[in-house]
Amino acid sequence: MDFLEIANARQSCRAYDETRPVEEEKLTAILEAARLAPSACNGQPYHFTVCRGEMAKEVALLTRGMGGMNKFAIQAPVCIVVSEEPYNKTAALGAKLKNNDYRSIDIGIATAYLTAEATAQGLSTCILGWFDDEKIRRLCNLEYPIRLIITLGYAAEGDKHRDKKRKDLANLVSYKE
Repeated sequence: MDFLEIANARQSCRAYDETRPVEEEKLTAILEAARLAPSACNGQPYHFTVCRGEMAKEVALLTRGMGGMNKFAIQAPVCIVVSEEPYNKTAALGAKLKNNDYRSIDIGIATAYLTAEATAQGLSTCILGWFDDEKIRRLCNLEYPIRLIITLGYAAEGDKHRDKKRKDLANLVSYKE
């Protein structure tokens, strides 16, 4: 798969095959892709906590809300908790001087690499922003805030690829000379 094929194939999975575990070598490749993602001053201000089995189910339960939100997450054999870590000194100085939140940018880039590699490995993901930070931090013994939860696994039979609804390129891009 080239990158545009990966970008087109990747979607937020809403139904996982609970009977198919994620192979260790695929999980390692996915985490390696995230490790190789660029970050401000090469600081990598994030940590990935991989939850499997009962721990994944406990994390998934803490992503539910407003009635039925994220109910599919309980099916995922893996939940990756993405937590924020402190800046390194150079990135901290740059963030202060430029009034920019490089950690959020870096976490977004690493998450994009992780989910793209998951797609290349034939796996599905969903990036969740609704969760109980305090309870998951306690459950996973994490000191710093959680920014995202990524569910990971094989899509269930019948979880069809949906057409992407995106803005036209002309509405997103302008050229200046």
